[in-house]
Amino acid sequence: MRVITNMLAPKEYESKNESGNILNIDMYDAKSKDYFSPMESLLAALASCASVDLVEMIKKRRKNLMDLQVETVGKRREEHPRAYESIHMIFTATSDNLKEDEFMKLVELAAGKYCSVSGTLNVKATYEVVIKEI
Repeated sequence: MRVITNMLAPKEYESKNESGNILNIDMYDAKSKDYFSPMESLLAALASCASVDLVEMIKKRRKNLMDLQVETVGKRREEHPRAYESIHMIFTATSDNLKEDEFMKLVELAAGKYCSVSGTLNVKATYEVVIKEI
């Protein structure tokens, strides 16, 4: 796996993977921001990595999943390096037959055991689940 990152401007970068897909990143203030920051990208990578396995496990259990949302909140250290000291993830599923205890167990497996991004981080994420019934 390889990614090449090029500077477009002092606070703007473009990363390209081997397939030619592009991820734009900028480090501007919130009011001038067009793209994710590197640390926001890390939270998105964690949420999407956990979600892929989670959706597959839910489907294997023949549960209906109409929608899935993951809110990922990272708290960073004040001193440098400003790494995440904690990450909390709220998984919200819309389903008519998925139970909360089963959903939490699947989230813990997907996000805590199978997610490669989670396994790479030096911080333990905490999880919360919500089920929206239709």
